[in-house]
Amino acid sequence: MVNDRYSPTEKDEKVLTALKKGRDRGEPWGRANPRWLMDETGLSKSSVEFCLRSLHDAGWIHRPSRGLYELVEDPREESSDES
Repeated sequence: MVNDRYSPTEKDEKVLTALKKGRDRGEPWGRANPRWLMDETGLSKSSVEFCLRSLHDAGWIHRPSRGLYELVEDPREESSDES
């Protein structure tokens, strides 16, 4: 369940932006490993890991397998399912 009351930090926002990269261009997006996130955001390993843990605990991302993280939902964005 997504915690829509979670307020992402500035560093969390960098991770979320990296996970969303490519979706407007029809490219693969939404999945990443910590190394790629470090390269994309310029954050340290410990910062990326802390952000991933925080976003995971809030339900915004999940971990389908070891070392891989996937965006679930950003509750601040309108869902296309809602009418």
